[in-house]
Amino acid sequence: MSGEGTDPAEGEGLLVPVPDTGAGGYRVEVRPGALDDLGPRCRRAVGAHRYAVVADERVADHYAERALRSLEGAGQPAELFTFPEGEASKSRERWGRLTDRMLEAGLSRDAAVVALGGGVTGDLAGFVAATYMRGVPVVQVPTSLLAMLDSSVGGKTGVNTPAGKNLVGAFHHPEHVLVDPEVLATLDRRHLRAGLAEAVKAAAIADGELFAWMEERAGALAAGEIGPTTELVRRAVAIKADVVARDPEEAGRRQILNFGHTLGHALESTAGLSGLHGEAVAAGMVLEARRGEETGVTRPGTADRLRSLLEACGIPPWPLERHDPREVLEAARRDKKAREGGVRLVLLENIGNVSRADGRAWTHPVDEDRLLSWLPRALRSEQPSTD
Repeated sequence: MSGEGTDPAEGEGLLVPVPDTGAGGYRVEVRPGALDDLGPRCRRAVGAHRYAVVADERVADHYAERALRSLEGAGQPAELFTFPEGEASKSRERWGRLTDRMLEAGLSRDAAVVALGGGVTGDLAGFVAATYMRGVPVVQVPTSLLAMLDSSVGGKTGVNTPAGKNLVGAFHHPEHVLVDPEVLATLDRRHLRAGLAEAVKAAAIADGELFAWMEERAGALAAGEIGPTTELVRRAVAIKADVVARDPEEAGRRQILNFGHTLGHALESTAGLSGLHGEAVAAGMVLEARRGEETGVTRPGTADRLRSLLEACGIPPWPLERHDPREVLEAARRDKKAREGGVRLVLLENIGNVSRADGRAWTHPVDEDRLLSWLPRALRSEQPSTD
């Protein structure tokens, strides 16, 4: 695995490089206490005339003052722009309101955006940056475990529509990603544990040793212990950074990051976006691994091992009984990851390795009639025991 970064003893924590891919190279810094260095990092990576710090109201209450103080102290003028917490704010309407407020504040093309918050903030603020004045720089400062592990790295930005999640957006890579695991102390335990699903995914697709490491430390990770959590973020981010560097706009290998997401997004959207993303992805991973086993692609026992680790991480089971199989299939068809109008799944060969269809494609085509006949049984079999 490439991208192991520099020695934390050098004073700037672990830096995971994302090599220049034509879309812009940047670094991901993972270090406890890093939030207080936001100003110097922005000055070095961006040097904008003004900064729009975008955060939801809850995150702003906890961390906006520190972020603004660090920026101002480094000679980087900044202004705070807040919005209501929750997935409902990841919309075209909220994007428009934030953009209008920045225009009213007089921010010009020499401005930059700081996305301070979880996945909703990162996607929404990133999309604002991608489109404001035809594009201004963005610095991602994730405050949820899910955002640290996943959405802050890779350059995907966007908003939801009534037709599904993330269907309007753009690739807009950050200038820098600053990860401070200490901010997870204020994160709700359920959200923390749901974020662990993305780490399980990263290990499942690319690093069997990390998967085993998580199995040994699941209790500590579920409790949010800072040492194991920091190590987990570093290792999982290194996996994603390596994949993104090789395929910055999801033309090929980057599709492996969608493991669990095709069926996970379908569950999420047919549940009215009422559950947590990580919980839906956890269920999606088990279902997709189970489907891989059924088709002879995935090593038997893989789905059970995934399910055991997800449960040990404290991720609650998804209420699969609420779902109509036909609605799940239709949602999977609408998912933006579908190719040529058909559903395709990322299937594991085993823990740590993805299976390639015909030895080439990173996703497997799905016979939708067979999937539909299998889904009712699969949804029932994955229900938690009532014994």
